[in-house]
Amino acid sequence: MVKLLHDGRRFRIEGHRGQAGFRELLKWQMNGERARWPSHAGNQTFAAPPEQVEGEALKATWIGHSTVLLQTDGINILTDPFLSSRASPVAFAGPKRARAPALTAETLPRIDLILLSHNHYDHMDLRALRQISRLHQPHVVTPVGNARWIRRASSTFKIDELQWGESTVTGGLRIHLTPALHWSKRGLFDANTALWGAFVVEAPGGHIYFAGDTGFGTGATFSAVRERFGRPRLSLLPIGAYEPRWFMAPQHMNPDEAVKAHRLLDSRTSLAIHHGTIQLTDEAIGAPAAALATALTDQAVDPSRFLVPDAGAVVTID
Repeated sequence: MVKLLHDGRRFRIEGHRGQAGFRELLKWQMNGERARWPSHAGNQTFAAPPEQVEGEALKATWIGHSTVLLQTDGINILTDPFLSSRASPVAFAGPKRARAPALTAETLPRIDLILLSHNHYDHMDLRALRQISRLHQPHVVTPVGNARWIRRASSTFKIDELQWGESTVTGGLRIHLTPALHWSKRGLFDANTALWGAFVVEAPGGHIYFAGDTGFGTGATFSAVRERFGRPRLSLLPIGAYEPRWFMAPQHMNPDEAVKAHRLLDSRTSLAIHHGTIQLTDEAIGAPAAALATALTDQAVDPSRFLVPDAGAVVTID
């Protein structure tokens, strides 16, 4: 059982290390094991996603990193919109994306709902949110403490902030916030003052699980989702930004753990996110996908049940 604590200002998970200390950060930065990424990873050209998808049909389009367009029951959902060139508070420095977003705010179909898991710069992109607000004016669902940042992008957003275990309804879909093993920080002194989390979307054709950013831990967060909600129709599971393990394991799954999560969820289909877009850790750009293929074989999971689509490819989920 994951126990969330709050001291009146900051959140923490009992017995879990989220953000690493300065000494650990320095040790990692000086290890000399960082793989070299290409400055530009090209995307293939695919037909645009439909304007909407009706009824129980479900389509998913990986746009890059943790940004996915989900379309079902006439509702268009966008997860953790990161569309800018850098994951940084400034435009001239910070981690720079190697893979351009497959869709932009201008080329997206109408967005009705944004699921925003936490406030790190590669998940909460205020410039992208500002553009999306101007063009689409969606409803935003996010953990508590994040609305103050989102409103800096646009004061016109309708925002629901949730605690773990809470839910809200929008467009006929019920959205639940569930635990994730991570942490939050946006400024210099606000570590863990906002909550983070994962989402379950109850949809007509079966529920969708969006893991956000998370470590694996004991796997209890995934088992709990399976126990409470049943088998997901689709799970969005992060597979990247995991090396070195001594540093990253508390906050990011590796591909082997992502397959274990897929199995604990008993997910009908999973889709890989949080990889191949921006270099945050030591592994090479293609390492997560290659390691996922190995893990699927090792754990006897049919590769057709854990997808790694090209950016921009519209995938129909059975």
